[in-house]
Amino acid sequence: MEQEYLDSLVPQKGEFLTELRRVSALEESYAPIVQKQTEQLLITMLRLKKPRRVLEIGTAVGYSAILMADNLPEESSIITVERYKKHADIAVDNIFKAGYEGKIRLIEGEAAEVLHWLDGTFDFVFLDAAKGQYIEFLPDILRLLENGGVLFSDNILFKGMLEDEDKVIRRKITIVKRLKMYLEEIMSNENLTTSIIPIGDGVAISVKK
Repeated sequence: MEQEYLDSLVPQKGEFLTELRRVSALEESYAPIVQKQTEQLLITMLRLKKPRRVLEIGTAVGYSAILMADNLPEESSIITVERYKKHADIAVDNIFKAGYEGKIRLIEGEAAEVLHWLDGTFDFVFLDAAKGQYIEFLPDILRLLENGGVLFSDNILFKGMLEDEDKVIRRKITIVKRLKMYLEEIMSNENLTTSIIPIGDGVAISVKK
């Protein structure tokens, strides 16, 4: 009940995103999108940071990329990475319909491979991809994240499985172990200052020193 109440307080987004959220809940071809309280925290962080160059890992259908574009300075840009062609095609169409084809660049491919050859630096990274690969992505994320940059990691409590072993689904054991490794690393890494926030499905906010 508390979750429903807090969700009800989150302001409704624009017409396009509101419809995209509705369709995402109905269409089997659509991937889950960012939870309401998490998206509000994401907006807050973006408005505080005012990043110039954003990297998103895990586009899904483009909801969060469009959400971020709505809340970034006009001169900012977003690179977003998606491995599933089905989702990438839907995302490209949604980005075009939202009018952000000049602001958001989608790269289709495996994130581990894309991150390895990506260059330049980013001052904000939104990580919302395969949870078991977060730890694999981290070295390249730290390479690409500029000093003072923010890493926003979503779904880090993985539906309560990290805090309660009784909730762990057998086929998810490896993912849970690797996600725990990721949390331990970002909490202890001397180059990061990290806070874990138990909203939505859990968020970790890290600042590179």
